[in-house]
Amino acid sequence: QVHVVESGGGLVQAGGSLRLSCAASGSIFSINFMGWYRQAPGKEREFVSRITKDGSTNYADSLKGRFTISRDNAKNTVYLQMNGLKPEDTAVYYCFLYSGGINYWGKGTLVTVSS
Repeated sequence: QVHVVESGGGLVQAGGSLRLSCAASGSIFSINFMGWYRQAPGKEREFVSRITKDGSTNYADSLKGRFTISRDNAKNTVYLQMNGLKPEDTAVYYCFLYSGGINYWGKGTLVTVSS
């Protein structure tokens, strides 16, 4: 069984920063990539970023330059540094990992950006 747990969400003012963390544990043999999606109120879940085990990264075009993803392979942990936060970044942020042909998801962490 694989567990994915996010942390680090909260309330922040516009222009502020937050760092999300996501730790994976359980029967994990090899993680191909880990990353983040988010879902704003009333909207569909959207891709934020992902990172492969060798450190290659992808970002949603609209978030490039503000968000940075990183990973600690030894700890099966991925981080999302979010700077210059905007009210439209308010969402539940979900971590995922892809391993053995299966996507595993966390339950999400809420980020609220006040104007």
